Amino acid sequence: VQLQASGGGLVQAGGSLSLSCAASGRTFSRYGMGWFRQAPGKQREFVAGMSWNGVSTYYSDSVKGRFTISRDNAKNTVYLQMNSLKPEDTVVYYCAARAAGTVVGNRNLYEYWGQGTLVTVSS
Repeated sequence: VQLQASGGGLVQAGGSLSLSCAASGRTFSRYGMGWFRQAPGKQREFVAGMSWNGVSTYYSDSVKGRFTISRDNAKNTVYLQMNSLKPEDTVVYYCAARAAGTVVGNRNLYEYWGQGTLVTVSS
């Protein structure tokens, strides 16, 4: 599976941004998907995840209620809708896939990673 993230950019605090992650391969619909983010000098942290069938979702406490993960298996794409953005959300965001299909927050359990997309939230 190859992943291509897009949608990052500059937004004012309180604004919204939507990230997309397009996947190649026929088996996308079987993969659990996740969004992570990483600030310079820090570990990559889990943001949101969704199971292969979209039934299960999981969010970090820092984004719960503000971010929403979704997927369209027909388009091989997973999305991250980010609302009420804060300056501390300014980091590089990565999408990831895991063949097991379930949703987990442990980055070490994801086998495939896309390149990052930078989100900058101005105050």
